[in-house]
Amino acid sequence: MFLNVLMCIVFFLFFYFFSLFEQVDALIEAFGTNKQKRALSSRRLNQVGSEILSQAMAKAAEEIIEYKGTKELVKEAICSDEIESSLFLPPRDINADKPENVYKLDDLISPVEYASLEAPSEPFRNLTTESLQQMIDNKQHGLIVIQELQELTGKDCDHLARCLWYLDALIKLSNMKVVKRKELMVPGFPSTICGKFMKHFTVTTFKNGRVQNSVSGTMNSKIVAHVIALALHICDFEVDLTLLQRDMKLTENRILEIAKAMGLKITKRLMFSSNALGETHKIGVLTLPLTVYKPPGGIKKRKKM
Repeated sequence: MFLNVLMCIVFFLFFYFFSLFEQVDALIEAFGTNKQKRALSSRRLNQVGSEILSQAMAKAAEEIIEYKGTKELVKEAICSDEIESSLFLPPRDINADKPENVYKLDDLISPVEYASLEAPSEPFRNLTTESLQQMIDNKQHGLIVIQELQELTGKDCDHLARCLWYLDALIKLSNMKVVKRKELMVPGFPSTICGKFMKHFTVTTFKNGRVQNSVSGTMNSKIVAHVIALALHICDFEVDLTLLQRDMKLTENRILEIAKAMGLKITKRLMFSSNALGETHKIGVLTLPLTVYKPPGGIKKRKKM
């Protein structure tokens, strides 16, 4: 409690003095001497240069995550002595006796979060042919969500509707760069889910004098892993990685690396649709025991799954 109060005081003082400095700069700009104005101009140029350098470093970091970082995360997942825990994988039980117990649903969506999904998932639960066609036409949801919505008939509609809504929200989050709470919390968006997304799937950065939450490369990998784990529960533990790759705007190599780090068996399947006579998709299958792949870079495995 004391720590929370202290943090609030620190943030208040920070923003108070930051605002005060802006006001002082405005006064110098309007009424200051030539010497003061030159000093202000010089400081602002230095600040711009610093921000440009910071942006360049951030871009370089993202490129490392994109082309090399995922492999490093995969190595960490495969080779760690404590393989159950990872920087980006959901909690998992490598000794599970059933596929559904490897990545438990309660670890992906807590009971409290699951309960909060009743209202927002209602359009999925009460889906009609007309509303489904409208979703398809408006491209409001991802390919994998639409595919599963088309097959809801005869299944546990309430459970799958909640899971699909959460899956859809995670996919949309993965496509964001900067996450603003007020933009995330559209009407009907549960505050519990919003809080979790901000806390567990974004990083706090400081840019242009503002604190903001962004989806870094590492956080994006974390979201992808959680999406795959949840999709496994929805799709009877066989997930179409090609559809997820397209929904999340990933390279095939990246989503396959993450799926392999999760211990999935990768297969190929010929898929047919109204847009293609036949297309080969990559399918991730959760089988027991989990599939073990040779770590990237030839690192020796230290522990079997």
